[in-house]
Amino acid sequence: MITLLYFLTGAVILWLLRQLWPVRSLSYINVHHWVQAKESLNLKMLDVRDASDYLEGHISGSINISLGRLLYVWQQDLFPDDNVLILSNNWYQNNKAARILRKHGFRSLYAIQGDVLSTQACFQKTPSKGGRHCEHRFNH
Repeated sequence: MITLLYFLTGAVILWLLRQLWPVRSLSYINVHHWVQAKESLNLKMLDVRDASDYLEGHISGSINISLGRLLYVWQQDLFPDDNVLILSNNWYQNNKAARILRKHGFRSLYAIQGDVLSTQACFQKTPSKGGRHCEHRFNH
């Protein structure tokens, strides 16, 4: 019984370490630097929040594939040679999405450092190539 407890404790610790470990090929961009250089970066914006959150408000031109569906439908809008900016509510979702995409060959992955939702005004006229486009914008 003690051995099983040690095993389960070790498995939980390993899982936590994996979640906290940085994802190779995921770079964090300061939101202010990104706003200045967004034209030259040529990024596809991938919003991995749930569809209901996306419909409440999102960045115009972003592609919505919720985190739970990403593993199965990424091929519809993304290619492994794309530069992808992951938009999410938190760092856990950023890392999870980056791990999924990295397993499928993506090497140029980016996420915004800081709270994207609080800086939403700077995204209002952000172009994105390809993907499902929607004219809906964040509302205050």
